[in-house]
Amino acid sequence: MTRAILMAAGQGTRISRSINDYCKCTLDIGGIPLIRYTAEMLLNDGIDVHIVVGYDKQRIKNALKGLDIVYHENVFYSITNSLASLWFAREAIACDTLILGNADVYWETDLLSVLIAEERDCIMLCDTSRVEEGDYLLRVENGKILNRGKGNNCYEANCEYVGLAAIRKEMISKCRERLELLIQQQRYGDWWEEILYSMMFERPIWAKDIAGKFWAEIDFIEDYEKILRYRNNVK
Repeated sequence: MTRAILMAAGQGTRISRSINDYCKCTLDIGGIPLIRYTAEMLLNDGIDVHIVVGYDKQRIKNALKGLDIVYHENVFYSITNSLASLWFAREAIACDTLILGNADVYWETDLLSVLIAEERDCIMLCDTSRVEEGDYLLRVENGKILNRGKGNNCYEANCEYVGLAAIRKEMISKCRERLELLIQQQRYGDWWEEILYSMMFERPIWAKDIAGKFWAEIDFIEDYEKILRYRNNVK
């Protein structure tokens, strides 16, 4: 079974004032809420969809009304980050292939094909065309992630992280174990990706470059406007 867990519990404070404090993953991207677009894409490919909610949870559920979705709730969303959100969905981690993603990311359907086709046991999508303007940057060499962070020196960083990953085989159980360890260490403020980053010096965490394909994570109102322009142009 292939399962996707989408993180949708956070408030998104950097853009919240520009969108009347709505949960950004429910923004209309041209006749459809962003999170419904993503969920339908996954469901149409036969993927089991789980979503972790918290802030503005009823608006998210309304946006997904009628879809076969399993919900988990991060009741501490205001004082934690997505690592804690994934912990609340920890029982759903057990599957053959696990797709993890942030619900505020718009991605072409082609990117789903990239994730599904990938045979390596742990792959994170990155974009080498977005280093200078990128928000969260990675250093990748020979396909392996070596470093990460916001504001990485551009001489070290060579791609932007997209916000999507796929995990397979025995790596799934290792991620579950690492999740429990980080929670025991009370790292509630970390992103879920720290599970993978914490392993990158123990084993390869692979990156897949998707430069040339459209995607956008909504952090600021300009990101949302970029999605609207793209959607309008591809109609």
